[in-house]
Amino acid sequence: MREKSMRVDEFERKVFELEEIVIRIRASNDVKVGEYDYERQASGAMSVTSWIQTRIKPRLGETEFSIIDGNYQYPHGRTLLRRLRKTYEAGNY
Repeated sequence: MREKSMRVDEFERKVFELEEIVIRIRASNDVKVGEYDYERQASGAMSVTSWIQTRIKPRLGETEFSIIDGNYQYPHGRTLLRRLRKTYEAGNY
């Protein structure tokens, strides 16, 4: 059985649409990554680190990426997703 994949830009867009979190993958758009096939947004009580370990890393593997908050900073791993999502509300991003 062949694993589903998507382009880097599609993955970034899908994460933002569902999770309301900005991710930037450091790879050319030719690189295929695992499909972000979740239907429900991750809980706001989940930490950034936990979210990365359970939802992002399994699909990106060793491909480098960054999570960027609404202030163009890298959030601490213990930051809760609800707090990260609030940083985008100011409209900075």
